[in-house]
Amino acid sequence: MLQQRTLKTLTSAVGVGVHSGQRVELTLRPAQPDTGIVFRRVDLPVPVDIPMLATAVTDTRMATTVSHGAGKVATVEHLMSACAGLGIDNLYVDITAEEVPIMDGSAASFVFLLQSAGIALQNAPKRFIRVAQPVEVREGEGAMLKWARLEPFNGYKLSFEIDFNHPAVDSSGQRVVFDLSTGSYSRDIARARTFGFTKDVEMLRTHGLALGGGLDNAIVIDDYKVLNADGLRYDDEFVKHKILDAMGDMYMLGKPLLASYSAFKSGHALNNKLLRELLSRPDAYEVVTFDDEKLAPSGFSQLARAW
Repeated sequence: MLQQRTLKTLTSAVGVGVHSGQRVELTLRPAQPDTGIVFRRVDLPVPVDIPMLATAVTDTRMATTVSHGAGKVATVEHLMSACAGLGIDNLYVDITAEEVPIMDGSAASFVFLLQSAGIALQNAPKRFIRVAQPVEVREGEGAMLKWARLEPFNGYKLSFEIDFNHPAVDSSGQRVVFDLSTGSYSRDIARARTFGFTKDVEMLRTHGLALGGGLDNAIVIDDYKVLNADGLRYDDEFVKHKILDAMGDMYMLGKPLLASYSAFKSGHALNNKLLRELLSRPDAYEVVTFDDEKLAPSGFSQLARAW
């Protein structure tokens, strides 16, 4: 059978929250089959477990925030993306603050952490959510239109298009298609960093956001160009980061998807709205396993390749 996966051993990291500026400690630990990805706020007087579920998302401004009881954790999407890209089903994430550290602004540090801990196969079937009927959400009209869609597909493919009226972004790739069966998440997607505009930074900081952000953990753009001395990691890094984010947001289903995801100008809010729309339609999806891993779509059976 195609088996669930967790870590072989625990691994830790320290960083800062991009919005809070707070120092954060993370410890990633193995978890039993069917646990899912669970954050544990170990800094609270009574530790609180926060399962990563689409219905537990409580805020999508600037990042994805998940709450449960007295605990919440923000900016979960990059770590969730790494788990999705490497096929990690079960994981405990002990965290000492309410925001996941931004690291270098991409998912690369989390991929490194997960791979350095080693990936263990578990004696339980990997469960997928297979989309059986198209599901779409749309917002706005004309120049303000944005949408996101899930369609039946024997595998997992993501297509994203951005539309920024900015010379630095316009000169890069505006649309990317990533297919898990033919591409390498670690090589092709994981290193794409979050990005922001200098004109927005002061506004964000007056609202207590982006306090930990800078050139070492984001692509920063002025009115004309990228300010980072080392430039871009990918020619199309902006839209690839949107794919990275979408993979993290989609993994909030609690199980890997078998579907084609496509989006135009979507973000955390619309991605979560799409998942809630899917879950509200039991006829649009089914949970499946593969007794024979050879029958699983390409890209899921082998352990993730390194860089």
